[in-house]
Amino acid sequence: MRNADQWTPSKFVYHRGVLRGSRDPKALGIASRVIADLTARFYQRELTKFAKGQLLDLGCGKVPFYGVYKDLVSEAVCVDWSNTLHANPYVDHEIDLNGPIGLRSDSFDTVILSEVLEHIRKPEILMSEMHRLLRSGGHVIMNVPFYYGLHEQPFDYFRYTRHALRSMAEDAGLTVVHLESIGGVPEIIADLVSKTAMTVPTVGRITARVVQRFTGWFVSIGIGKRLSQRTSADFPFGYGLVLRKD
Repeated sequence: MRNADQWTPSKFVYHRGVLRGSRDPKALGIASRVIADLTARFYQRELTKFAKGQLLDLGCGKVPFYGVYKDLVSEAVCVDWSNTLHANPYVDHEIDLNGPIGLRSDSFDTVILSEVLEHIRKPEILMSEMHRLLRSGGHVIMNVPFYYGLHEQPFDYFRYTRHALRSMAEDAGLTVVHLESIGGVPEIIADLVSKTAMTVPTVGRITARVVQRFTGWFVSIGIGKRLSQRTSADFPFGYGLVLRKD
């Protein structure tokens, strides 16, 4: 990774040993804290299990998970495209992920694809490219949104069901090791209310902060946790996947 010595946490930070969304509104929008916490939890768990060897971070942005995987892998290679809204001080290769990725086949043990697939016009090509780039036994760790507003427009093309994700992965020759819904109805409502509130000056920020804090607490207790889990199958906020090349 280029400029690794200059890397600092951005969207995700450690708090008492647990990765979560940053509380700095310059790094992460106030209205996105709940879903960021859930996403962080997924990546901390799955990267700890599966990240190893040479890692490829596709659509890396500010490389928000580097703090998790830097001590688990021998090398990190960062790829992003020129249309991103994020600064790219860590990018090793500037590549449009809609086409062939000009890196050697069978070169990586781990691939990360975080909130990228919805921005790809030809997702089947990217799935096949990840299979090509992985060594046998290597893993893809990725997530996508589902109930989520348009973002990084006009480069926002798709929302995927778990059935579409499984089908595309298997068509590319990848085995689905793990596929989970991330968040359910409580998190979706919190996201909608918070982001709508943010359109109102001053009061909106306070409202969004209260809604996010309350929802984070609610889904951590019995009734809230059960409601999130029971609704996540049919009303997922997003999905997290681990895929393997056999």
